[in-house]
Amino acid sequence: MCRNIRTLYNYDPPVTEDEIQAAALQYVRKISGYTRPSQANEAAFRAAVDSITAASSLLISSLQTTASPRNREFEIVQARARAAQRFPRKL
Repeated sequence: MCRNIRTLYNYDPPVTEDEIQAAALQYVRKISGYTRPSQANEAAFRAAVDSITAASSLLISSLQTTASPRNREFEIVQARARAAQRFPRKL
């Protein structure tokens, strides 16, 4: 599951709060072992997602770079090409 967490920093257009929260949710799911927590653990699960979202937002807004921003569409095309090479379709 963690392999699906993508780099969120230094993209054009910049990352959205929804993307940061989705990454935080995926991280909490991975470390807790729950896709959906029980009612007894729901509050702790949500609090963890909120805390990680806030920490990630702070980190991303604090980082500095001199590199030019990456293009999302180009990165998607590259990822699909790598996937096609790793997992060729069998007809």
